[in-house]
Amino acid sequence: MGKIPVAVVTGHHNFDVPGFQKLLDCMPQVAFYLQDLHNFVSDEGKFNETYKAIIFYNFHQEPPITSRAEDVRLVQTIDKLAQNGQGLLILHHALLAFPGWTVWNQIVGISNRKFRYAANQIVETEVVAKNHPITDGLQAWEMIDEIYGMIDAGDGSEFILSTTHPDSMKCLAWTREYKNSRVFCYQSGHDNLAFSNPNFRQVISQSVDWLIE
Repeated sequence: MGKIPVAVVTGHHNFDVPGFQKLLDCMPQVAFYLQDLHNFVSDEGKFNETYKAIIFYNFHQEPPITSRAEDVRLVQTIDKLAQNGQGLLILHHALLAFPGWTVWNQIVGISNRKFRYAANQIVETEVVAKNHPITDGLQAWEMIDEIYGMIDAGDGSEFILSTTHPDSMKCLAWTREYKNSRVFCYQSGHDNLAFSNPNFRQVISQSVDWLIE
């Protein structure tokens, strides 16, 4: 049996590529295709509909406009993913991508995504949904990571992980549905302090499994 294909979409934000790759390598059952947003939308290999899930780790700030052909393709691509029911994982700074774009607001479940951030914080993570497949086997843990101060996801969101950090949004991870797609949003994941944490890795691995069920 072949590996499960999953796209990882990046762009407009620096990150520790080797550290991130080691995170992905912890999921040997998955073939990850790391690519920037431009290449994903262009889909030169005609492979986008084959991916079982897509991890968004990008930080593009301009919302798509109808006067640009590539932006039109972006809108069509996101809509096609959702119509197909492909899983969507919105990771860390991707939660802040495309401010003002209604579609991304609906995917994330937050209409006003204005934020503050603080790096290198001690983040105590609590398991809220103890019976969810994403949290199976997890207990509360602590790690160093960047946090965002913003409002929590709204109606239609199931809170999975939370924190009591006074400067962070309370909900760290949540699930939603967007059209026919399962969605998992996770605030954590700034750098290798998170990527190398075994609990963080377990969340990512089990969330990918849940998205592709």
